Amino acid sequence: MPEMTEKLKQFCDQSKVLIITGHYGSGKTEIAMNIAIDQSQRDDRQVAIADMDVVNPYFRSRDYGSLYEKYGIRMMASSKAASDADLPTLPAEIRAAFDQEGLFTVFDVGGDPTGAHVLRGYRRWLESVPYAMLVVVNANRPETGTLDKATAYIEAIEQASGLKTTGIVGNTHLCRETTEEELLKGRKLCEEIHEHTGLDIVCHTVENGKFPSDGEDVYPINIYLKKPWEV
Repeated sequence: MPEMTEKLKQFCDQSKVLIITGHYGSGKTEIAMNIAIDQSQRDDRQVAIADMDVVNPYFRSRDYGSLYEKYGIRMMASSKAASDADLPTLPAEIRAAFDQEGLFTVFDVGGDPTGAHVLRGYRRWLESVPYAMLVVVNANRPETGTLDKATAYIEAIEQASGLKTTGIVGNTHLCRETTEEELLKGRKLCEEIHEHTGLDIVCHTVENGKFPSDGEDVYPINIYLKKPWEV
């Protein structure tokens, strides 16, 4: 399995729940899947992934149950009906993320402030355990492509969820058309966000095997989500 960066390892080690959010097309679900699979290789913890995404109808964590079963990862899903409420209720299945000893859960959260609003209904449970919230930034998404837009987006996520962001993940890409120039553009934006907000840059992702991955801040990820026209 690809190696996590030291900062990402620290966030995983220190958290019982790791929240991954980001704008539609940022790659947040792909990253959530990679983290869950990587953590499942550890002998000292059980791993679950909770599909909290009520926004994106295309790539949903819940659609990859067979992959999670292969790695012994527990799949949880929020109730769609509950997610549409102002304050979503807590399904018994997801309650295990907070109550079950030795269980590490990755929350894959919807890609805009509306999607992040679902977290507000879980806030008191999240604040009862060690958690972290990472925002995935893709400089090629028009809604987060500049410093002003990206920071406004992060602030909107925090306002909707009632939770504070604890780090950012740089994941600038153009799917299979990604170039090293695109990666450098993403790095520059993340550095600007870090300087402006003080948020840690937890890692910069690259597709495993396609780009050099020897930097200490680089997290090579496997691509599990494929569009219908991709082989």
